[in-house]
Amino acid sequence: MIDTSSERQDLADQLEAAGAIRTPAWQKAVESIPRELFLAPGVFVPAGAGLWRPVVAADTDPAEWIRTVYTNESLVTQLDNHLTADQAQGSVEGIPTSSSTVPALVLEMIEELEVDDGHQVLEIGTGTGYSAALMCHRLGEDNVTTIEVDPGVAARADAALESAGISTWTVTGDGLLGLPRRAPYDRVIATCGVRRIPYTWIRQTRPGGVILATVGTLATGTGLAKLTVREDGTADGRFIAHTNFMLARSQATTPIAGDLSSRVAYADSERRSLVAPTDLDELMPAFLVQLAAPTAQVLRVRDSHGELRVHLFDPDRESFAELLPDGDEWRVRQGGPVRLWDDVERALLGWAAEGRPDITEVRLHATERSHTYLIGNSPDLRWVHPLH
Repeated sequence: MIDTSSERQDLADQLEAAGAIRTPAWQKAVESIPRELFLAPGVFVPAGAGLWRPVVAADTDPAEWIRTVYTNESLVTQLDNHLTADQAQGSVEGIPTSSSTVPALVLEMIEELEVDDGHQVLEIGTGTGYSAALMCHRLGEDNVTTIEVDPGVAARADAALESAGISTWTVTGDGLLGLPRRAPYDRVIATCGVRRIPYTWIRQTRPGGVILATVGTLATGTGLAKLTVREDGTADGRFIAHTNFMLARSQATTPIAGDLSSRVAYADSERRSLVAPTDLDELMPAFLVQLAAPTAQVLRVRDSHGELRVHLFDPDRESFAELLPDGDEWRVRQGGPVRLWDDVERALLGWAAEGRPDITEVRLHATERSHTYLIGNSPDLRWVHPLH
């Protein structure tokens, strides 16, 4: 086995210089935990044209493998909920379904937990097990519980943890349910995205405890929420950054498919749009869309003339908005019981009127019945999402 102590030291120094590591305990954890143990049997790297090239540890020059492992990048470890690098025959297509998150983000999130000696931590989404190993190094293996929904991913993570000499609480199951028998927890951290903070997490966190999770439904419109649990069983906090994680599998959205023209055939209204849908390519407008229309999907397509069309579809509420270029402006056609684009416009115009605040100005109040999102005191920037 190659000694990677110098690579671990370099990675820790790099993360410390970037501000991802702020305390000596986490610097020592990165220096101590070999990341290569958690990336076996291999990873997928982008190969262009939507393809992924497998890099298998056993078949790769050791020096090249170590260079791959210690890049400060996210490394895909599974495609399409089943395919690992050692099973692929050459470059393949596929959708990433498990990965080792970029180390800088891992450490930034762990630092935000503000753990202390003796804290009990629940991690949702074990993945490779690397972040669980870091937390075990800092807190002790009996103080970390980690849950992974995919049995194969969980088995590989458990084996990797054992190879690193760590025997912690690794559980295969639905992380959205938490793990009541190990509760209460002082800290909950999710390495998958969620549509909302499950109330089970709040119930299993002791008052004063912290929950850290990526919330949202659109790939470019999610944010990292940091909440503190209150004595009355609610949780309050705010968003601290834009982040992007794969949605929890039980909450993953089925992409809109089929004949789009049939979905937009019957418009009840048509008018000039007050906002250009191209604004949704920016992080904060995309985030606001999923607050204003939380169950909608955004699709961008080109017609037979190559012109961009933007659609919002909400199958649950049988509603749509279609935005069409009209010279230098856009027109919007809407159909169904909900005027989706009206809601989005109201959010974007209200946000602009408030001076375009960033995501750190968004507050979240979570209860057993609803999530309430607020920016300032504007009624146009307040959204209540009932929990069904």
